[in-house]
Amino acid sequence: MASKTKTGKKPVGRDRVAFDVLSVAVLTVLSLFCLLPFWLVISGSFSDQASILTHGYRLIPETFSLEAYQTLFKIPGDLLRAYGVTIFVTVTGTFLGLLFTSMAAYVLASSTFRYRYQMSFFFYFTSIFGGGLVPWYIFNTKYLHFHNSIIALILPILINVTYLLILKSYMAGIPEALYESARLDGAGDFTIYLRVAMPLCKAGLATVGLFIALNYWNDWYDAMLFLDEGRSDLYPLQYYLNNILTKAQAIAQAAARSGLPMSEVPSEPMKLAMTVVATGPIILLYPFLQKYFVKGVTIGAVKG
Repeated sequence: MASKTKTGKKPVGRDRVAFDVLSVAVLTVLSLFCLLPFWLVISGSFSDQASILTHGYRLIPETFSLEAYQTLFKIPGDLLRAYGVTIFVTVTGTFLGLLFTSMAAYVLASSTFRYRYQMSFFFYFTSIFGGGLVPWYIFNTKYLHFHNSIIALILPILINVTYLLILKSYMAGIPEALYESARLDGAGDFTIYLRVAMPLCKAGLATVGLFIALNYWNDWYDAMLFLDEGRSDLYPLQYYLNNILTKAQAIAQAAARSGLPMSEVPSEPMKLAMTVVATGPIILLYPFLQKYFVKGVTIGAVKG
């Protein structure tokens, strides 16, 4: 029988120590490899156009320059307004998406709903086969009148079937005895959903909520489809930055045709500066949801 220390714990063997050291070393190297591309983005955003075109991207800027950020922030009011639109759309869309997705998941996971399997197949079938881009666009603009409206940035991607099925797996994993106990106490379906199902699905809600928030934060496609140039006040951050980059590239091409040096237009550093500006806030949110995110993906994969 293995000997114990005075504290009652078994001594850690050499194999265990070696394994821990090796694991930490491997994870550290992998973490550095994962951080390397993002560090290149940050370094490139502080470089000037000429050094990037001449020497390529470096871990340390060849020539330090703030020209890309100065170009982005030349009109701070427009950038802040785009941030405000994106934050509003992300917060509103995430809240409504979680609400409706979790309510639908609760119904589909409920054993008292007779047609839960048929409805689940209906959702799954529509996630595989769609009507196409043109009918979808016509339906949203002609019949739902989403054109040039803030609603066009929220409702078209409000529900995702994949996230619905993940939450359904969580709801189905809750013991039926808890639901029956709540019903015996006189609770209705909405009370059971709100006070029993939701607290027990925090990991799933955090995981799906992060996915939904990322979808809204990175969305620019709906803005391109439904917003005209006259409604630039509704441009989300991603679409606003994309327009700046497109105009910068157009200016660079015009300068090249005119014989002017293209290095005066910081299009390459601007791409990287836009990445930093657009991804910075959402990256800060991830550490708060990391434990729920890892647990949610693992359980959802096993149960699905």
